[in-house]
Amino acid sequence: MRGGLALLAALWAASPHAAQRAPLPAPAGATACSGCHAPAGNGPVPGLAGRPAAEIADAMAAFRNGERPATVMDRIAKGFSDEEARAIAEWIAAGP
Repeated sequence: MRGGLALLAALWAASPHAAQRAPLPAPAGATACSGCHAPAGNGPVPGLAGRPAAEIADAMAAFRNGERPATVMDRIAKGFSDEEARAIAEWIAAGP
């Protein structure tokens, strides 16, 4: 019986139904990112979809501490703590 349950679980995980999970709720401040970083990558600045969360969080930290030059992102990034920036990065990386 255990083998049958394991097989059933594996088949469910591989099915299209498993991929249709509810989207994660956006953390505070995250939805504002799409104003410039459009989900389809057609915004005024590069899109963030498909980028790893660590890369996004590292970029936010670099903007916040002045290591990365910016016109507005340095000011925007200063409005978020490390924890908030990581939560936003994880949400963006998870995609729609």
